[in-house]
Amino acid sequence: MTAAAISATHSPEHPYGLTDRYHLQHIHLFASNIEETMAFYTKWFDARIAWDGDYGGARNVFMKIGIGAIHLYEQSPRDLGRNAVHHLGMQVVGLRDVYDRMQAAGVELLNPIREHDGGGYFMVKAPDDVLLEVFEAGKGRDPRVLEYYGLGSGE
Repeated sequence: MTAAAISATHSPEHPYGLTDRYHLQHIHLFASNIEETMAFYTKWFDARIAWDGDYGGARNVFMKIGIGAIHLYEQSPRDLGRNAVHHLGMQVVGLRDVYDRMQAAGVELLNPIREHDGGGYFMVKAPDDVLLEVFEAGKGRDPRVLEYYGLGSGE
């Protein structure tokens, strides 16, 4: 189902038009420089601002990336350690293109693309030391994994 189809079919009783009871809806990040953080996700992952306002006494920005979401809280991270969060997975189409554009722009890339089953990934730090895995699932993956990534069974 496309993002537009999911959006068009949602209802208060069944988000995204699905009957599943629970959904991971967003990750909430502290942002020491919210404008820089917004620009990073907009430039590299086509994020769109869905809402920008005050919530809980601070500026909050809700951004959509595909069907996923990031909420930014305008406040410096309390601890630059990631605690239990290791990284955010950013699924992309055109992994090499994203890598090459970031490299040309001088973004510090932590490793070259690591290829795996026709796809691959690389790691990059976003603002406030948020670790991102930028990946494209390969068609050689297990059909259950391809289904999980929204790619059908790969056949």
